[in-house]
Amino acid sequence: MKATVDDDRCRGHGMCLTFCPEVFDIGDDGYAVVQLAEIPPEFEDATRSAALNCPERAITLE
Repeated sequence: MKATVDDDRCRGHGMCLTFCPEVFDIGDDGYAVVQLAEIPPEFEDATRSAALNCPERAITLE
C-alpha cells in the first residue's frame, strides 16, 4: 500500500498523525506528509483510518 497527501486539499488538521504517527507527520509548512514510501502491513489499518477520518479527504491510498 502507498499513501499520498494532496497538498492542495490538506489544511493541517493533523488527524492523520493522530491515527497513524508511524506513517504521517506534519512538515515544516504545517501540512501532512507521508514518511514511508511503502506502508508496512502492520500499519495498513491505521493508515486507512487516517484516510477515512481526514476532514479534507486529502489522503489517497493505492
